[in-house]
Amino acid sequence: MPDSATGAELRQAVRRLNARAWGITGGLVLGMGLFLATNMLILVGAAPGQEVGGTLGLLRYFFPGYSVTFVGSLIGFVYTFVIGYAMGRSVGHIYNKLVEGFPS
Repeated sequence: MPDSATGAELRQAVRRLNARAWGITGGLVLGMGLFLATNMLILVGAAPGQEVGGTLGLLRYFFPGYSVTFVGSLIGFVYTFVIGYAMGRSVGHIYNKLVEGFPS
């Protein structure tokens, strides 16, 4: 049985999150979400005389180069991956800072 110091260190290590893994997961979730949404709109198409993905196309104001095309979905994937990575990494980092303050 481990002594109390080793047990406390082990509990502290188990409580910590891998911030990089959270970042990559967040990036993939957001990136794939926009990628799939864009390509589903392309595959479904629009009725004659209508624009494909008019509402989703408004993202071009926030993501320069994005459009409701296959190439646009790749560009959007990169933008949203970066945003998701930053969000996930931040969650992991903040969580780890909070956990360090709690006693074992």
